Amino acid sequence: MKIAVLGTGLMGAPIAANLAAAGHEVRVWNRTRAKAEPLADKGATVADSPAAAVEGVDVVLTVLNDGAAVTSAIQAAAESLPHDAVWIQASTVGIGATEDHIALARSLGLEFVDAPVLGSTKPAQEGKLVVLASGADELRERVQPVFDVIGARTMWVGEAGASSKLKLVANSWVLALTAAVGEAVSLAEASGLDPKLFLEAVSGGAMDTPYLQMKGNAIIERSFEPAFTVQNALKDALLVNEAAVRGGVQLDVAQAAAARLNRAVTKGHGDEDMAASYYASRE
Repeated sequence: MKIAVLGTGLMGAPIAANLAAAGHEVRVWNRTRAKAEPLADKGATVADSPAAAVEGVDVVLTVLNDGAAVTSAIQAAAESLPHDAVWIQASTVGIGATEDHIALARSLGLEFVDAPVLGSTKPAQEGKLVVLASGADELRERVQPVFDVIGARTMWVGEAGASSKLKLVANSWVLALTAAVGEAVSLAEASGLDPKLFLEAVSGGAMDTPYLQMKGNAIIERSFEPAFTVQNALKDALLVNEAAVRGGVQLDVAQAAAARLNRAVTKGHGDEDMAASYYASRE
């Protein structure tokens, strides 16, 4: 297949590399070209503009930071978009932006598949993301070759837009876990304890999770190489809370998580892994 990948950041770059390695003809574009250029050595063609990237492709895959960036890239590509192409929107952009993208796709004559993913950089590199897909049934066969490369499994969850809602539900859980891990480690340290005692105490029991052990050890070791940054986690926390307002529910933990992430950003940790929200508990 001919695939344009718009956005080659922490997620887009490994996704594009895996698609090229699988034999697809991949063109990539990124607003900061330097982030896309290493993909030339992995079999992709680096384009100077979204329009150049999408010309003649079967699939356009957007993996950008937010809804505005996605809209801008597709609008910039509009003059060259093939009318029989499928637009796979894999960025986490929230409910309102997804509705806008569905309308934009319709106005451009594009087929649209809403397909945010679960997983961070390591599963993206390994092609083991979980793809949450929604869209017309007749599009499944056309886009599955893409999903088979980038993901370990694909969940189809209904009409376009449903998977973006599910992604926010999953993100609300991850935000809660991350905040809880940071607070537990902070409390252990403030109490004069070795925080590894906490991880050992819950290890193997009903309260344990692989995520707890992974993020807990990262915090203890102050190892914050970004798999998903604090700044992006804050963006997602705001989207979760926006969805809560739309749905008329009160999400106290999500609101607190957003506040913690914002404090960590203001303390200068925005570009570190989201586990660095731990610093929100420190002076």
